[in-house]
Amino acid sequence: MNTICFGEILWDVLPNEKVPGGAPMNVCYHLNRLGQSAAIISKIGNDENGSDLMKFLDSSQVNTKLVQVDEEHQTGIVIATQKGNEMEYDIVQPVAWDFIDSPKALLDEVSRADYFVCGSLAARHGHSRKSLYALLEAAKTKVVDINLRPPHYERSTLEYLLQQADILKLNNHELAMISASYSTENDFAKQVQLLSEKFAISTIIVTKGEAGAALLFQNKFYYHDGFKVKVADTIGSGDAFLAGFLSKHIHNESPETALEFACKIGAFVASQKGACPKYEIEQVEKAP
Repeated sequence: MNTICFGEILWDVLPNEKVPGGAPMNVCYHLNRLGQSAAIISKIGNDENGSDLMKFLDSSQVNTKLVQVDEEHQTGIVIATQKGNEMEYDIVQPVAWDFIDSPKALLDEVSRADYFVCGSLAARHGHSRKSLYALLEAAKTKVVDINLRPPHYERSTLEYLLQQADILKLNNHELAMISASYSTENDFAKQVQLLSEKFAISTIIVTKGEAGAALLFQNKFYYHDGFKVKVADTIGSGDAFLAGFLSKHIHNESPETALEFACKIGAFVASQKGACPKYEIEQVEKAP
């Protein structure tokens, strides 16, 4: 495996259906769709929702050998409500993925992977947070996807994750919120540079929704205006974006190529229902 993703796997419960989700699971799903070898570390409950998630992942050829089972807590669910083009989330707690363990065998798996992807949400509970910190110590290249979902984060946790990050991904709202903790600077580029310098992060990706994205890579900025699509929903589009970027970065393709492809797959997934639509890479390449 060249990539291991850590954190929440769950069901997004929409008004008329439930769809599989969780940012690290989404990233893992899309990496696999894009031809990468990726596995997910998480925990499900011993219940129907957990069984259904495993069936979905197995049918999607996602490596599930690192998924744990909790006999006490239910599989994660999120109640999702659409407000215009954005989604609002009620993230139920505590659930199984709040109690991910980190045995030595798992540390060994992570130490062998080239990339380790995690987010801030999975660190909301002390048990999974302790495991995450141990795994980060074992990881090579650490990809941190900031996912600020009030009240599911603490400043001390965010700072630790920022200190660990080799590649940081966040959206423009999260950038403004985090940079405001350290500076009154309102200029976008200076906010990005502030985080880069303060936490020694050479690669920072900022998504801007319909306005595309920006990338700071080795002290140089790259921008893309994004792709215009008819939005079905935005669930998972940022996760697909990150997977798209990594799929190119892993093969040392240019920053411009990685950013453009990330924007393309993010827009493509926003044009589909749910976070994990079925597709082939050729469909993304041909998309507008």
